[in-house]
Amino acid sequence: MIQSVFLALAILIAYLGFAEWFSRFQHRRISKKKGCGMPPMANGGFLGWYGLYKTYQITSERTYPHSMRMGLEAFGHTFVYPVPGTDMLQTIHPDNIKAILATQFKDFSLGTRHKIMLPTLGDGIFTLDGEGWTHSRALLRPQFARDQVSHVASLERHIQVLFKTIKKENKECDPAKGFDIQELFFMLTLDTATEFLCGDSVDSLTDYLADPTAPQLDHSGIDENVRRAFPEAFNTAQWFCSIRAKLMKLYFFAGTVFYRKKYADANKIVHDFTDFYVSKALAARKEKFQELDQEGKYIFLYELAKETRNPKVLRDQMLNILLAGRDTTASLLSWVMFRMARQPETWKKLRQAVINDFGDTPDELSFESLKRCEYLRYVLNEGLRLYPSVPMNFRVATRDTTLPKGGGPDLDQPIFIPKGGIVVYSVYHTHRAEEYWGKDTEEFIPERWDPAEGYQIARGWEYLPFNGGPRICLGQQFALTEAGYVLARLAQEFETVTSCDDKPLPPKYNTHLTMSHDDGVWLKME
Repeated sequence: MIQSVFLALAILIAYLGFAEWFSRFQHRRISKKKGCGMPPMANGGFLGWYGLYKTYQITSERTYPHSMRMGLEAFGHTFVYPVPGTDMLQTIHPDNIKAILATQFKDFSLGTRHKIMLPTLGDGIFTLDGEGWTHSRALLRPQFARDQVSHVASLERHIQVLFKTIKKENKECDPAKGFDIQELFFMLTLDTATEFLCGDSVDSLTDYLADPTAPQLDHSGIDENVRRAFPEAFNTAQWFCSIRAKLMKLYFFAGTVFYRKKYADANKIVHDFTDFYVSKALAARKEKFQELDQEGKYIFLYELAKETRNPKVLRDQMLNILLAGRDTTASLLSWVMFRMARQPETWKKLRQAVINDFGDTPDELSFESLKRCEYLRYVLNEGLRLYPSVPMNFRVATRDTTLPKGGGPDLDQPIFIPKGGIVVYSVYHTHRAEEYWGKDTEEFIPERWDPAEGYQIARGWEYLPFNGGPRICLGQQFALTEAGYVLARLAQEFETVTSCDDKPLPPKYNTHLTMSHDDGVWLKME
């Protein structure tokens, strides 16, 4: 019996080994036929299991994506990274990224992303391909017109809560440890995003502050347990989505039965919260829409309900936008504060620039005036360069195709991508490549964006904080406006920022669906 089992295993391993060899043989044959060169290949071990182990190791150590640098230094800007079941192509070359996202857009799809995120995000703009995505984008584009993203007055109530929370944390924290401003930013952007989307903020920052003197907030009849449970449930659902995404084709193995129940429970709370506001928007009469228009208040769901009455479409699109609107802005703010706290002179310069342009009150701050403060724009650009919210992404070839760079002995020949081939592209490393940005790419230097300073600046496909091509982020101006407003108000309110984190760079990364600091951003503000 045992001998039969070993024999069967030996036959299976031999078959898999032969299949891997034959697949690569075919790949080389077709590449040569098409005039393509072969890219370098990292050591993935037998059947790619060593590659899978290394992926697990760097993920558990929180060094990903920075650890990919070793492969880039060894093999160049494009190389193959074998894992079980596939030889993934990894690239940071701008020409390849341009082909994937724009010039050969129809040759690539999101692959399994829809199935991976379906339980949480449903059929939304970030999960769909083809006609479904085209319809979603057409539906959502008007919601991000200039008039909608330019309104910043609704942010101020949340900023005042943020100020109170920072001052309380600063007073009560251990002076040597400080407080975690990243946690506060994620609550702040959840609050502002839910107000923009639903017309009613989840007010997680107010709950966290727990100020007994604060006025009682009216949340329009939503179950209080659902409202309070939503922030944690949304975080849990995202965490499961990220684990499933890392497993790609094996996403259905994510978690035991217990964890699947935890994921299902989180999704139920997320959907219950969203469904309440969808029902409210659908029940609103025409007079209510007119009333909101007269008040100048924009509510995403109410406007979207003018275009579709399908509750599932409304829920799915809202959750897709909430994911992007909350996480990307919070991550950007956190990384900027992380680096400026280590460079107090940068904060001092930003504060002076803001006060010179706007004074020390929010009266002069608007969508248009924020663009006037050049140094504020430089700070945001540099934060996005070093820490793009989505540092790495992937696409799956929908047919046999090619990419322009990375093959042959000089690594400058086109490379063949078979149908079903997975291509991972990393803007994190493109943003740090010395040939595009100079020798000081790891440094946080907002001045590099000032043309008068003479720094080497890449402004094409070498800089993609909001993706590119047809799927370029619809909400980039919304995110930049909110981030700029929050930073400007913080600079007006606090004279100094001091880091309480003396650990060397690079930091540990939390790379779920977006990238944040795994240990939090610990600092003091006065």
